[in-house]
Amino acid sequence: QVQLVESGGGLVQAGDSLRLSCAASGGTFSRYGMGWFRQAPGKEREFVAAIGWSGGTTIYGDSVKGRFNISRDNAKNTVYLQMNTLKPEDTAVYYCAADSQYRGALYYTPRKYGYWGQGTQVTVSS
Repeated sequence: QVQLVESGGGLVQAGDSLRLSCAASGGTFSRYGMGWFRQAPGKEREFVAAIGWSGGTTIYGDSVKGRFNISRDNAKNTVYLQMNTLKPEDTAVYYCAADSQYRGALYYTPRKYGYWGQGTQVTVSS
């Protein structure tokens, strides 16, 4: 059973940066595709970014391209989301997700990810 624990959320001002971490346990982290999603109140869960097992392949949602960067450290079983130039519309609960069936393709849709963390709140004030 894979367990994912996010950390690093908080309250920041517009224009600030924040780095989220997601620590994985209970599985073979280095084989998984990993993703970040977010969900604001009253909205559907939105894809943010995903990364392949080696870190060499990444994809991003249109709203965060050029501002956010996903990375991973397989030695630490951790995936990161560096968020720069934050905007109030980035306010949401951010979730880490694992695709344990990863075979090279990264996905934007939540249903492709079988494991989820509990989420961490990010609030960006204007």
